[in-house]
Amino acid sequence: MSILVIAEHDNASIKGATLNTVTAALACGPDVHVLVAGSASQTAASAASQIAGVSKVLHADAAYFEHGLAEEVAAQVLAIASNYSHILFPATASGKNIAPRVAAKLDVAQLSDVTKVISADTFERPIYAGNAIATVQSSDSVKVLTVRTTGFDPAASTGGSATVESLSAVPSSGKSTFMGSEIAKNDRPELTAAKIIVSGGRALGSSEKFNEVMTPLADKLGAALGASRAAVDAGYAPNDWQVGQTGKIVAPQLYVACGISGAIQHLAGMKDSKVIVAINKDPEAPIFSVADYGLEADLFIAVPELVAAL
Repeated sequence: MSILVIAEHDNASIKGATLNTVTAALACGPDVHVLVAGSASQTAASAASQIAGVSKVLHADAAYFEHGLAEEVAAQVLAIASNYSHILFPATASGKNIAPRVAAKLDVAQLSDVTKVISADTFERPIYAGNAIATVQSSDSVKVLTVRTTGFDPAASTGGSATVESLSAVPSSGKSTFMGSEIAKNDRPELTAAKIIVSGGRALGSSEKFNEVMTPLADKLGAALGASRAAVDAGYAPNDWQVGQTGKIVAPQLYVACGISGAIQHLAGMKDSKVIVAINKDPEAPIFSVADYGLEADLFIAVPELVAAL
């Protein structure tokens, strides 16, 4: 049977997490379909048809799909679920909101945060904040997965030639209504998609010091800004900068951790980064255990010197 990927999009373009999920889907089977449920989302459906490896795009268009409400999208997925052996979602806020509803309605176990596909019914996923990897085999007729995007390379966004098939949108459930959103404006790269991330910890001491020390380094490197949970909880950085198990899972080409001790939940969110640089004056800090390059120094001295050298 075919494999279904639920696209994450903004009605005009496909978000990067979908490309990683397509790669995971191709490891489950060769016939991959992508569902684009949106409002006036023809452009997004066309973009999905260009993804390498996708054989068909299913396009459901209705006004109540505009904001990707979980109740509405889940109903659309359930309407076609019987045609698929696997249904995959990116392990993002949106995917984690929709997937459990689909799994519950299908009466199957959800496989969360899959990082590797061993075979069509066997998968790997991290447990204990990434300190152990569980190998899970599912005998369910339909396998519902959320895919940790850092575990899979993105599929090429061009080169595909999938057909686009229009679906009849399921009626609105009326169970939820989109009231509004407050979106943080940021000129920097999106944290989960950034190739370079500069993160600060509680050692910075205040939001003023965080901005004074970390912003010039991020500007020099063209990096996204991140923060540990301790720094966010202390009010030094906004919530959407939090990296870690309870924040955002990232795997950039370069991750620079300044004044971050390396709590387990933080390491779980960034230890898949290609190159990790740690600056901390505590030689026993756990962050050094995962760092490729470690500098035992006072960050208030070392970071400005690094900025000057760059």
